[in-house]
Amino acid sequence: MSAQSDASLLNHATQTIEVGSKSFAAAAKLFDPETRRGVLMLYAWCRHCDDVVDGQELGINSAAVAQTPQEARRQLELLREQTRRAYAGEPMEDRAFAAFQDVARRHAIAPRYAYDHLAGFAMDVDEVRYDTIEDTLRYCYHVAGVVGLMMASIMGAHDEVTLDRACDLGLAFQLTNIARDIVEDARVGRCYLPAAWLREAGIPRDEIALERHRPALARLAARLVDHAEPYYDSALDGIAALPLRSAWAIASARNVYREIGIVVKRRGARAWDERAGTSKATKLWLLAKGGAGALSSRWARPGPRPAQLWRRPGAEPAPSSGGRHAMHAAGA
Repeated sequence: MSAQSDASLLNHATQTIEVGSKSFAAAAKLFDPETRRGVLMLYAWCRHCDDVVDGQELGINSAAVAQTPQEARRQLELLREQTRRAYAGEPMEDRAFAAFQDVARRHAIAPRYAYDHLAGFAMDVDEVRYDTIEDTLRYCYHVAGVVGLMMASIMGAHDEVTLDRACDLGLAFQLTNIARDIVEDARVGRCYLPAAWLREAGIPRDEIALERHRPALARLAARLVDHAEPYYDSALDGIAALPLRSAWAIASARNVYREIGIVVKRRGARAWDERAGTSKATKLWLLAKGGAGALSSRWARPGPRPAQLWRRPGAEPAPSSGGRHAMHAAGA
């Protein structure tokens, strides 16, 4: 790959994250240049796959008519085939896949992670329903937890303890996203809240977006935000294993996303009047707080991951205590 083409891919990835995720874009600037490059290129691929399946561009529906399920399935199969070709080392014309091929090769991202991520989009296409919180967490793993695993690879982590913590952060992020976007998702026919919770609250699935259910819906959103907390805590314990700048970036992203959940919970029934987020001043404060947390983690001794937390599929038995593992072996 020439320096010019590399610069083009990085520029495209940078523009993608700045439009697609302002919250994560701010934290991503804290990585060292090589790690940031990999993170941005990975994000560009994830965003591209999401948009292709949903018939959108950077999260915005650019088509006059939404894709049919048949078309979405066809697009998903094309993404799987392009992913196979990327891992086979074939030339990639699409910028997002060229970026992914580069980052997957440089950082030894396991193919199963990429295919697990695509399986999350298939769950949307197939309109999978989630009866329990464990079912919802399984979806969260595919669309976000496994992204944490791929990012961990970019930061040099391949040991089971650190991977568990990285996955936990992805789970927490997605639980927060679900709480923030409940009404928006319902308007396009999607629901990630456990059906058991909806039944307990007396909210019919096809009435989630109705104003009259907002007080009850706010209680479910708060429950979801509370459910994310132990995963945020677990992820915070995991930053001790990261190089300092990566720890700062991850701790800051954790703080920003967690704050979004706090905003949703604080707003109550008004949570969906406008999209919950954080101000620029709040982001700056949370980034500074992330820096302090990253520094203090250098002397931390993380405890064992709570046994009651949901665990990613295919994970090997983890040691009983946290600590510094592959990250430091890789030169942290």
